[in-house]
Amino acid sequence: MTDIVAAFGWIFDPANWVGAGGIPARTLEHILYSLMTLLLAAAIALPIGFAIGHTGRLRGLAVGVSGALRALPTLGLVIYLALITANVSIVPPLIALTILAIPPLLAGAYSGLESVDRAPIDAARAIGMTGWQVFAKVELPLALPLVIGGIRSGALQVIATWTVAAILPVGGLGRFLFDGIAVQNYPEMLGGSIIVIALALVSDGLFAIVQRLVVPRGVLAGRVRDTAEGGRGRTRTATPEGATSS
Repeated sequence: MTDIVAAFGWIFDPANWVGAGGIPARTLEHILYSLMTLLLAAAIALPIGFAIGHTGRLRGLAVGVSGALRALPTLGLVIYLALITANVSIVPPLIALTILAIPPLLAGAYSGLESVDRAPIDAARAIGMTGWQVFAKVELPLALPLVIGGIRSGALQVIATWTVAAILPVGGLGRFLFDGIAVQNYPEMLGGSIIVIALALVSDGLFAIVQRLVVPRGVLAGRVRDTAEGGRGRTRTATPEGATSS
């Protein structure tokens, strides 16, 4: 409890809110790094995932590659890329974390399209829609909640693991952890961890809201109708005592 109180004391200390090494600056750096990583991962993973989900081809290969990428150790990959590129800038961790962010985005993309009911797809093709029109107007809107779910999972992973990049001389919230270790400043280390957790929770909440908003209105209306019909469809049956139950 004393450590937690000291950590919050460090967080709310005005001296830690100013300058290039202050909490706002480090938090902004962390957000920018995470956004860059997600954008790069999305540019790679989403088109591939959509192609797999739309055509149904190479799914086994995608699952295998995703599993292999998930098994890579983050810290080891960052250090390895820094050594082979002789670069201690943001580039090695950006590459490493982009690689590690691809699996959840890829899985969300192809599983989202695979989960779409075949009936609306067949109906769209029956009225003459092209393959691209079927994807853009039927499959993608219906798959979007799962696609956003994959991005949501990737965002949590990226925000959490960008802290390890501070083993190199880069910014972000990981600086508080590694700099705190160097001088045994435990309130700084714990305070930095709390900020990372708070940032991850805020990100998860925002993506949860977006995930609900992208559900097509027709799907929502269908769920409400099914619930109403299920309620009306309940029958009253006689119990042994002669009472009725629904």
